[in-house]
Amino acid sequence: MKNISALAIPKVRAKVLVFTLLLAVAIVLPMFIHSQFVTGPIVNATLFLAIVLLGPYEAVLVGLLPSAVALSSGLLPLPLAPMVPFIMISNAILIGLFYYLRSTSFTLGVIVASVCKFVFLYAIVTLLMNTMLQETLVSKLSIMMSWPQLVTALLGGAIAFGILKMLKKL
Repeated sequence: MKNISALAIPKVRAKVLVFTLLLAVAIVLPMFIHSQFVTGPIVNATLFLAIVLLGPYEAVLVGLLPSAVALSSGLLPLPLAPMVPFIMISNAILIGLFYYLRSTSFTLGVIVASVCKFVFLYAIVTLLMNTMLQETLVSKLSIMMSWPQLVTALLGGAIAFGILKMLKKL
């Protein structure tokens, strides 16, 4: 019999490939699709996937870089710049809570992390941004940073769950 050797990607290279793919989806997709209800779930799914497939530190990078790129590329309007650090923090909150709770229950982790992300962003807009931005912008922001954040995070968790089931990682 012939010796058949399988082509294997070293673990480090596979991790870099997955990181690059998730980061590309989180950065590039919003450049082409400008709907919060399309990009939000997909970007949140990349965060949940990054936690499971890569780990919390890499997931935080996936959560930080898209906001910075969106602002620097002009995708995010300049008046929304004060929200960028808080969006980054909210992604870190989602990542940290899900990371610690997913071993108990994937679903519980998604729900708690999503609710906390939503509460944080909504609180920032209603408490802090009122003093920094014009009233008309704050009213638009408060809509964007309220229930849609919860819905898109929960949908992102559901998408990630489906993908992880297909990959047999759950």
